[in-house]
Amino acid sequence: MGNRVTRDDFEWVYTEQPHTQRRREILAKYPSIKSLMVPDPTFKWIVTGMVLTQLLACYLVKDLPWKWVFFWAYVFGGCINHSLTLAIHDISHNVPFGNKRAKWNRWFAIFANLPIGVPYSASFKKYHIDHHRYLGGHILDTDIPTDFEGWFFCTPFRKLIWIILQPAFYAFRPMFTNPRVVTQMEIYNGLVQLLADFVIYHLWGVKPVVYLVGGTILCTGLHPIAGHFIAEHYMFLKGYETYSYYGSLNWITFNVGYHMEHHDFPSIPGSSLPMVKKIAAEYYDTLPQHQSWVRVLWDFVFDKSIGPYARVKRICKLADNPERHHYVPFKKTDVPRAS
Repeated sequence: MGNRVTRDDFEWVYTEQPHTQRRREILAKYPSIKSLMVPDPTFKWIVTGMVLTQLLACYLVKDLPWKWVFFWAYVFGGCINHSLTLAIHDISHNVPFGNKRAKWNRWFAIFANLPIGVPYSASFKKYHIDHHRYLGGHILDTDIPTDFEGWFFCTPFRKLIWIILQPAFYAFRPMFTNPRVVTQMEIYNGLVQLLADFVIYHLWGVKPVVYLVGGTILCTGLHPIAGHFIAEHYMFLKGYETYSYYGSLNWITFNVGYHMEHHDFPSIPGSSLPMVKKIAAEYYDTLPQHQSWVRVLWDFVFDKSIGPYARVKRICKLADNPERHHYVPFKKTDVPRAS
């Protein structure tokens, strides 16, 4: 378990992210794809059903022995909660109510957040848009691991620990790499979540709360579904920074596996992304793709060419308007080196 990763820095590039140009080409060739850029009318009902299912599960686990609480949290409740985090991902792109009802989307995200047990939705929205606009952007894209992560988690055992701790890294990394002022919606998100957790605890005790929070932590760490975190943007093949997965787990993850398609067309709901692939098949069929998220986790741990440093990175500088950024080509001497 001491086979060290061979990379000692990110893959720095001097080009714009590939999704911008591919989007232009596909829309020029297939303008009908614009018709898919509409809200998904069934999405809100699916999410509501998942939230109510978890509420019922809270009642059912309240008298179970602790071992069964954790068992069902891992094999059932955590899977729903992980799917709800991906529902929140879609909500951040205004899938349920469209762009004209932004507040409705934000509050629905807080509702979808309730079974997750910890406030998440408002902070995710704040940082996720930059992940799309400035994919791989130094400092701006908080999905990129820190230099410490790349340097320290460099053996199979340490990479395994890194996978288990992924929920913590995703939660706290933005606070260190690109801290921002707490928003009003984040305060509302936190207050509503604390109230919901208290009500569940008051009604049925501590076990349902542990079932919810524990399931979230377990299933966003070392779990087959969590393979998508690594599958999406870690560079398994040099020169490619985004990958899709078209397997069966898309059925319970709102098609997050269609990730190249999603970054090309972030305003298209996950339910319609298979149609994008079908219409523009010649653009996607020849690109590298993953066959299994479990295999992704295995390869990440044991392949010495892959680790937290296996990410494409580029420099994005602030424009005059501090609320907007743009890609700026840079000189090799501008590239920050890993410590």
